[in-house]
Amino acid sequence: MDEKGLGKRINMARKERGYTADRLSELCSINATYLWQIESGTKVPSLPVFINICNALKISPDYLLRDSLTDNDVSRIRELTELWESTPPSQQEIAVAMIRVVLERKKE
Repeated sequence: MDEKGLGKRINMARKERGYTADRLSELCSINATYLWQIESGTKVPSLPVFINICNALKISPDYLLRDSLTDNDVSRIRELTELWESTPPSQQEIAVAMIRVVLERKKE
């Protein structure tokens, strides 16, 4: 596991949410020193703390663990969802048509 990458993403997400380290540590029921150690990569959070961090920051575990996880169906679906949501409706129609063609060819 890449502890520094995990800690860095927690730190970035915390700042994006406008939380201080003290506020996030309160939300996660941990002390600020422990949070600082997690964010600096010197400690790895326990599973309950990790879940609390994800919930408090409203982020998915796969975002925080992306350096440690191999590609999987869930991460691919999220990637497709993000692409879809950033695509204008006219291009969505083209994308659907392209996907249908590819899937129909696969059946043959």
